[in-house]
Amino acid sequence: MSPWAVSSPCTAECAGHRLPPVTAAVRARRYVALTTALAHGVATGPRLVRREVLRARARGVIRALGLELETSTTALTRPRRPGEPGSLIVSDHISWLDALALFAVEPATTLAKREVAQWPLFGTLARQAGVRFIDRDRLRTLPGTVAQVTATLRDGRSVVVFPQGTTWCTESGSGFRRAMFQAAIDADAPIRPVTVSYRQRGMPSTVAAFLGDDSFGSSLHRVISARELRVSVMAHPELRPLPDRRRLAVSAHAAIRGTEAPAHV
Repeated sequence: MSPWAVSSPCTAECAGHRLPPVTAAVRARRYVALTTALAHGVATGPRLVRREVLRARARGVIRALGLELETSTTALTRPRRPGEPGSLIVSDHISWLDALALFAVEPATTLAKREVAQWPLFGTLARQAGVRFIDRDRLRTLPGTVAQVTATLRDGRSVVVFPQGTTWCTESGSGFRRAMFQAAIDADAPIRPVTVSYRQRGMPSTVAAFLGDDSFGSSLHRVISARELRVSVMAHPELRPLPDRRRLAVSAHAAIRGTEAPAHV
């Protein structure tokens, strides 16, 4: 089995509204706002790779969807001196919104599954934003991907990865796969654990989760219909690279999960 082929017990049935959905009129306004925001992003063209441009466009899409963004920091990484490596930013994985929320705080090179490239408009924007697409089912591509991430970190640029390998309905999902932590070890790069979570009226919500056989269209409609949905980005203290990638993976996952019980055991 490929190291990317991770299975999750979460299905589309795990995703649901914590509050009554918004009215049809509100949904219609949000769809119009989203179409406008995405069109502006596509029109940005190659300039979308610029950090400030990407941050602004990501925040515009989040607003169009009717979400509020909450963050514990203005940056996920600290300033680097010349010659220092970038940070490996590791996050839990709940939704396609996770990367958008991270872009809205601090854009960085991001790994995403290859299917994202085919999503209408979002795929175009992901390519323009410099997202790198990976095939999770092809074992022979893994060493090359790790080498690319290592080279990017050594070049002083940060990289976002989702080492759970699949999405879960809450931030307390499965442990982390170890492969990408090897890139941090090889580049002597710090690891920044980040928790992305979703709330409705302050209560944990699974409405944004993108799970199992759920289609992108149905997930998008559920998010557009959500009332008082807030996405939170919380950065945890950096971890220094250790020679043991298993320990790194365990430490990063523990930081993200905190004291919450696993979603599934």
